[in-house]
Amino acid sequence: MQSHARLVTDKAARYMTQLAKHWGHKFEVELTETTALFPLPLGPCRMTADAEGLDMTVEAEDFEALAKLEQVVADHILRFAFREGVEKLNWTRAREAGHIDPPKARGGLGLGV
Repeated sequence: MQSHARLVTDKAARYMTQLAKHWGHKFEVELTETTALFPLPLGPCRMTADAEGLDMTVEAEDFEALAKLEQVVADHILRFAFREGVEKLNWTRAREAGHIDPPKARGGLGLGV
């Protein structure tokens, strides 16, 4: 399963590069001018920087690991982007096509909807 977030900023490439340098001491980071891949222990994090913002995607096997990845990535990016005035990232979760979230995972009432 995946989760996506976007930080609106004109400094996207800068923040992505800072994170790549920070995590590059621990992980084999792949970095270009506009993209980054961070092979984190809980799952990969991919980033794409453009003139208007930074797109982030984390991927994990279960909801617990996904929540931890969201938090780790958000904590680091927001630390670098403290001047942006953003207090938290809004993550949108997604599952691979063909999979249905159990009611508990999507906050439903178990009505089979």
